[in-house]
Amino acid sequence: MSDTKELLEQAISVLKRNDRGLYTIPAEGLYPHQWLWDSCFIAIGLRYLDVERAKIEILSLLRAQWSNGMIPHIIFTPGIKQYRSHHGIWQSWVSPFAPDNISTSGITQPPLIAEAAVRIGEKLELVERRSWYRQVFPSLLAYHQWLYRERDPHHEGLALLIHPWETGLDNTPPWMGELQGHLMPWWIRVLQKTRLEAVLSLTRRDTRYVSARQRPSNIEAMALYDTQRRLRRKAYDIDRILDHSLFAIEDLVFNSVLVRANEQLQHMATTLREAIPDDLLDSMSRTLKSLEELWDPYTETYCSRDFVTHRLLKESSIATLMPLYAGTISEKHAKLLVQSLENEHIFGPAYPVPSVPLNSPWFDAQRYWQGPTWFNTNWLIVDGLLRYGFKDHADALVESSLELAQRTGFHEYYNPVTGDPLGAANFSWTAATTIDWLKR
Repeated sequence: MSDTKELLEQAISVLKRNDRGLYTIPAEGLYPHQWLWDSCFIAIGLRYLDVERAKIEILSLLRAQWSNGMIPHIIFTPGIKQYRSHHGIWQSWVSPFAPDNISTSGITQPPLIAEAAVRIGEKLELVERRSWYRQVFPSLLAYHQWLYRERDPHHEGLALLIHPWETGLDNTPPWMGELQGHLMPWWIRVLQKTRLEAVLSLTRRDTRYVSARQRPSNIEAMALYDTQRRLRRKAYDIDRILDHSLFAIEDLVFNSVLVRANEQLQHMATTLREAIPDDLLDSMSRTLKSLEELWDPYTETYCSRDFVTHRLLKESSIATLMPLYAGTISEKHAKLLVQSLENEHIFGPAYPVPSVPLNSPWFDAQRYWQGPTWFNTNWLIVDGLLRYGFKDHADALVESSLELAQRTGFHEYYNPVTGDPLGAANFSWTAATTIDWLKR
């Protein structure tokens, strides 16, 4: 690929454009707040440019940590036009654990913070690294303790999620299949049958910035909002939520990230000569074993699982590749996953790994998390491929990703068949992962 220096400068420009001092927004207009795993990917890129600014990105996430240990997936920005409506939708103050002076969402996102913190630490000398880890370790320890205390109530080793937004892959098929097949509220089904859901287009904010063709459908948007409204009604209390919930899933992406996050948390503890509580170590150990329970021998893929019934959710998505990032699966299973990357009819189209395999009935090359290529998930896959020794595959994904960015700019996502840019322009984690690949 030619002219990588210019591409690097363009990526840096995107991060500067979206920098808001304490944090970096994903993109102007559509995403005016701070998001959890966006900031983690952003910090991983920022560490090459300004390690102190990268630290601030992570510390800004931790300032909104709830008193029970949860780190919310959105921290709202006061004083902007959209603040009142977003703040009002979530009403985080209904929970006694929410911070008093910061408005947030009431759910979390994949726990990538320990990974980002360690990556920042790699740019520091040992004394400075220990100082940095001391700043963040107590908060991260509390977060991981919360994950197992509240999201692993049966001590199975897998964290359960209570909303599709917690996956980071908002309208991903395994979740939307469950929602549409079994849990769709009656009033949404009525609107769907009468086709009155089209009226929702008049009130949707996201489609003012991005074509409706590239966003979740109206039905999906209503279902996602209705699920969030139920959580708010129960004050984000996990006991009340699970008491009558039919929608709790042990998500494959989240738990794959959790495996790696646990490893990075242990690395930080070793560096600081700190002890991780025995009960948390036991939970971490169970996660390593339990991840293998998500392997389906019939399809030879990993799946998410229904929390209550333990039924595997076999609607395929990019999630099935995420155990590569976890780095703890067998060589045999890793090779089978890599074979799907090599197959042009599954995960091997002209451009980097799509969010849904091409042979899935859900595949839609333009529809948000139901087909397009995203740089952040490809970053996770590349990291896993490298740790399993599949360097040629990793290099090929990086090269084709960088060619996309060079040809069309730093967009939110891309058509995996044509390479056309989709979603918001000047997207921060696309720029940040590009920086990381170019610098490494």
